[in-house]
Amino acid sequence: MICKFKKIVAVDETLLNEQALAALVQRADSVVVYHDFPREEQEVVCRIGDADCLLVSFHTPIGKNVLSACPALRYVGMCCTLYSPESSNVDVSEARKRGITVTGIKDYGDEGVVEYVISELVRLLHGFGPYCWHGRPCELTHQHVGIIGLGKTGRMIADALQFLGAEIRYFSRTRKPEAEQAGMSYSSLPDLLQWADIVCTCLPRNNYLLGHEEFSLFGNGKILVNTSIGPTFELEALKCWLSSCLDNYYLCDATGMGNLAKQLSSFPTVLYTPHISGMSVQSIGRLSEKVLANMDAFLAKQIQGAEGASL
Repeated sequence: MICKFKKIVAVDETLLNEQALAALVQRADSVVVYHDFPREEQEVVCRIGDADCLLVSFHTPIGKNVLSACPALRYVGMCCTLYSPESSNVDVSEARKRGITVTGIKDYGDEGVVEYVISELVRLLHGFGPYCWHGRPCELTHQHVGIIGLGKTGRMIADALQFLGAEIRYFSRTRKPEAEQAGMSYSSLPDLLQWADIVCTCLPRNNYLLGHEEFSLFGNGKILVNTSIGPTFELEALKCWLSSCLDNYYLCDATGMGNLAKQLSSFPTVLYTPHISGMSVQSIGRLSEKVLANMDAFLAKQIQGAEGASL
């Protein structure tokens, strides 16, 4: 038995490579692919139309109104990490109520993020670019680095920094025994902020852990690196912290900056890389393979269900 989608719509730039886009034709009677981002909810609805399969990046919100207006949907393939329903741009709970399967992927762009963190810290610490932290070249050796969020990305960053001689402590919702066995100490958030010279936030979307009190504990002459999707701080608190000392630095890529680029453009120590650090030929290949694998697993279950119903 062959099971296909009636219509697949990639509603925005999902980053699927050419091979994956070509493979979509084998999985549906009709395929529509967009390479830009819809600006309004109604545009999202119009693009999806009568599709039963939706592919979407982390940029485009797929909320209750969209799901309600697109009753043919039975599958949503997120071409990004699905940490939890609360941090997702797709209303996963509402989709499940409607019998729509939602899948996400993981572990596809971490390598590039790690390389970004290392490269930007090395440039800043050594003065290889226009800025030099504390005005004198220094190594990562013996720097106190705090990792907030020790998931896959956080652990890979911690491993790389530890290999280069940094001392690592972490704060996470759950303790990580394997990390502690590797010499990474657990700290409460206040203790970690007071101890660290450099803090790297590796959190799911919409986790705002750093406010005025936290930045006060962190102190001055420090570096904050954000690898999360969007901010991990209260904006006014970050601004106050940056204004308090010319040796406070905030480092992030396009993913971490979110929509705050204009609001932070006046701060010279915001070192913004307007690129997605997790996007590379290799990561796009991994992303594409995993998105297709999720689709195939869903279609295979549909075949099994149809065969079971016919018995």
